[in-house]
Amino acid sequence: QVQPVESGGGSVQAGGSLRLSCAASGVDISNYYMGWFRQAPGKEREGVGMISKAGVQWYADPVRGRFTISRDNAKNTLYLQMSSLKPEDTAMYSCAAASSISWNLPVDPIQYQYWGQGTQVTVSS
Repeated sequence: QVQPVESGGGSVQAGGSLRLSCAASGVDISNYYMGWFRQAPGKEREGVGMISKAGVQWYADPVRGRFTISRDNAKNTLYLQMSSLKPEDTAMYSCAAASSISWNLPVDPIQYQYWGQGTQVTVSS
């Protein structure tokens, strides 16, 4: 059973940075497509970005150039480095694993089978 566990969330002022981690037990994350998602109160879950098995990254437009996804296979851990944070980045951030994805919709949540509980990120102005 794949069980991702996120950490690293917190409160930060606009313009600041945070790094989220996603430790996955029960699976070798290098064999999965790993995605980051977020959900703000009253809004639908949205994909932030993903990294493929081969290490290819994809980012949603609102975060491209500010967020970076990386993976440490030795630690079996996924990361989301967030910089130049904005108040609109405030959300619960979750990581998820997918066995396969469509590159037409790389962060469509329906493709991801295993989800973590999430970690809260709050950005104040």
